[in-house]
Amino acid sequence: MKKAPPVSTPAVPPSLEKLSRLMDSSIRLPGGYRIGWDGIIGLVPGIGDAVGLGISLYILFGAQRAGASSATLARMAANVGIETLLGSVPVLGDLFDFVFKANNRNMRLLQNQIAMPEKTDKRSKRSLYLVALVLLVVVILLIALFVRVISALFGLIF
Repeated sequence: MKKAPPVSTPAVPPSLEKLSRLMDSSIRLPGGYRIGWDGIIGLVPGIGDAVGLGISLYILFGAQRAGASSATLARMAANVGIETLLGSVPVLGDLFDFVFKANNRNMRLLQNQIAMPEKTDKRSKRSLYLVALVLLVVVILLIALFVRVISALFGLIF
């Protein structure tokens, strides 16, 4: 009797894992802490963050090809957005790049998506709702600040 071939489960493409490691954790520092080329490239004014963003987007599109759900891809895009936005701040942003490691986070999300799709989808949706709520609060606070500044300016003028 012939055995049926094993059902294969999709895996994270090795090239994406390797690129993620290269960008976020390929260089060992004394004390065991690891950094990657993303933080080093980000030190180059002007183009460093753009290059890092391009590589992170390549990993994101690779995750889409590997079968990540829309919710997981949105969460991955949020990681890339946070790293790019905060990483573009001079000096502090560069330090943030070394610590946040969006590519490694995204690889863990993709691995979890493949291993436990329903659970990862649920967590991703919850995280996205939380991010949306935080953004809403920030926008409301910025609008309130803007109104106060305009009121104060009108008070000085009139």
